[in-house]
Amino acid sequence: MSSAQEFLYNLVTGKIKGAGGILLRGILLVLSWFYGLAVILLSGFYRIKPRRLAAKVISVGNITLGGTGKTVLVEYLAAKLSASGKTVAVLSRGYKRDISRSGLPGMGDEPAMLQEKLPRVKVVVDKDRVRGAGKAVGGYKADTLLLDDGMQQWRIFKDLEIVMIDAANPFGNRRMLPAGFLREPLCALRRADIFVLTKDYPGLSVDKLEADLGKFNPRALIVTARHAPVGFRRIGREEEFLDPGLLRGKKAAIFSGIGNPGGFRSCVEGLGISVESSFDFTDHHNYSLREIEHIMEEAGKRGLETVITTCKDAVKIRGLEIKDLKIMVLEVKLEIVRNETEFDRRLFKLYCF
Repeated sequence: MSSAQEFLYNLVTGKIKGAGGILLRGILLVLSWFYGLAVILLSGFYRIKPRRLAAKVISVGNITLGGTGKTVLVEYLAAKLSASGKTVAVLSRGYKRDISRSGLPGMGDEPAMLQEKLPRVKVVVDKDRVRGAGKAVGGYKADTLLLDDGMQQWRIFKDLEIVMIDAANPFGNRRMLPAGFLREPLCALRRADIFVLTKDYPGLSVDKLEADLGKFNPRALIVTARHAPVGFRRIGREEEFLDPGLLRGKKAAIFSGIGNPGGFRSCVEGLGISVESSFDFTDHHNYSLREIEHIMEEAGKRGLETVITTCKDAVKIRGLEIKDLKIMVLEVKLEIVRNETEFDRRLFKLYCF
């Protein structure tokens, strides 16, 4: 996290005390009112007559900044629908698209990761999602479009709106940007067809959250899911797939540039691994060789046996000339732990004529 981002985060979350902090939060609150009004006007205008596309459109998004596991759900949906015979394309904005180390130049980390994992699915990167949809339907004959981070894509008609929510911190301080983490007012949750609650923290109860969501949108299906670790791959030896229990009882360092580093840490610790050191970078961070070398050096000084990162981060570092092969990549998949049957029913109901 950059110093400016860290300051803003600490300010919004109330960690900066005193008169100065109160004054700055007051300014942000006023700005958030204007931002919220602009969002309401824009979303209302574009949703008067959204563009209907010649394919089924399934949106996966969230109402807050930060990671809720959208890309993992997109991967889950793409694999499931593709296996059922659908011609699937993923539409992505491709945040920080100047990534070329993956061998997929111009795509960005998340789209590149999806394209590698899903060779039968076409990943289309375009800031203009309508234009990207045209490429997918016209050029690749897609009959199903998955909007990655699509909740705020108001111009497109959606056949299914899936909203992901981090059960540990669903709405932040319930304030709009820049005074909080909400992209839209909470009333926007009424548009959702399905809520997917990601619960990566042991013992976390979602009862109150479900009650709150029921007040906003009683018709939406609520599904509980988790990111289940399935194994490890080693940087430089990606062809080897290692058992998830391989490092049980070991000490490790972790690093990530994702929206929810706490969830990643919880997932690693759930495998019985002791996380002795953690390096957290901003979401979509573009690593330098020196940063990776620093992480490895610090891990070596502490006598740690391995370093673990995410699939998304692995895309960023694959082209670096890393000499030490101690870096392990944790592979995860989405696992629906409650209401999976009804989730599938609503999903495939889209194709019933």
